[in-house]
Amino acid sequence: MKKILLLGSGELGKEFVIAAKRAGQYVIACDRYADAPAMQVADEAEVFSMLDGDALDAVVKKHNPDIIVPEIEAIRTERLFDFEKQGVQVVPSARAVNFTMNRKAIRDLASKELGLKTAKYFYAKTFDELKTAADTIGFPCVIKPLMSSSGHGQSIVKSDAELHQAFKEAMEGSRGDVKEVIIEEFIHFESEFTLLTVTQKNGETLFCSPIGHVQKSGDYRESWQPYAISDKDLKDAQHMAAAVTKALTGAGIWGVEFFLSKDNGVVFSELSPRPHDTGMVTLGHTQNLNEFELHFRAIMGLPIPAIHQEHAGASAVVLAKEEANHQPEFNMLDVLKEDYTRLRLFGKPTQRVNRRMGVVLCYGDVNSDIDALRDKAKRLAATVIK
Repeated sequence: MKKILLLGSGELGKEFVIAAKRAGQYVIACDRYADAPAMQVADEAEVFSMLDGDALDAVVKKHNPDIIVPEIEAIRTERLFDFEKQGVQVVPSARAVNFTMNRKAIRDLASKELGLKTAKYFYAKTFDELKTAADTIGFPCVIKPLMSSSGHGQSIVKSDAELHQAFKEAMEGSRGDVKEVIIEEFIHFESEFTLLTVTQKNGETLFCSPIGHVQKSGDYRESWQPYAISDKDLKDAQHMAAAVTKALTGAGIWGVEFFLSKDNGVVFSELSPRPHDTGMVTLGHTQNLNEFELHFRAIMGLPIPAIHQEHAGASAVVLAKEEANHQPEFNMLDVLKEDYTRLRLFGKPTQRVNRRMGVVLCYGDVNSDIDALRDKAKRLAATVIK
């Protein structure tokens, strides 16, 4: 049995804990607030800010974990190098987490060092720097904090008149003490997709079937698998995903995001060194092993013989509609009356407008009509909170 310290206890962390507990492991779930979703299924819980390096050190010293699994961005990532030197396994590696928690590091690695195809981009710490970059890139453009999650502080800017507000929102939406923004060329893409990529301790890099997704304000709203893509575009995506994960090092699952453009083909967008929110569709029996089971096996060095697409599936998120310090009243009946459908409620103790509170999963045989599954999932998700 291994002792696992989970840094971040949201819905993704909760599903990872379930996978670990099914295999008899011991998990301490950490987050900045009490009763977070993963805490509800873990062996122990710790409540503290993971941006507080001393507090993080104290928790690691107290529990002496075998493995540290980061599940959020807001972590004092440089401390992970110290833990790794002390013999603690950091997932996928301290290098990977340190790079990918900051858009500047990962974008420079992808574009400048590895030569992957990305959108044109600049960084800005001041509004004047932002204005100069926008004049160079042109409109529309995308402005994001260097460090954020779930789309916080991200906006599409269509004119000079919108720059001030976008800069303000990006700075305010930044997590941690990184106060800098990235301004990107807007890629006129046909669609976006996630390529879940599994790196192993003692095996080859594996890929799940691509997952199509729709985001609103940078935050996931729906996803589906399989996602239709040509063999050439899929090979391009796999090549880029393999290159960047190899450079970052370590074992685990990675959510590698791409744009698919008629003019530019596959364009690298972002990467997360952990299970991806769009990959929740795999909870709907789309694969022989869902993304959390794959993450757990890779972390533990357990065999993954193959990844099979077993069903077609779609997911749609259940969104809170108000600000409240309690859970909403859920209606499960409309979803549960449907066959080949699952509802997962996350157990978040409070609400804010558009906070993800659950997900509806619909699936069918591998040749099912994806558009019909997507429509079904979205229709049912809209019934869960009145």
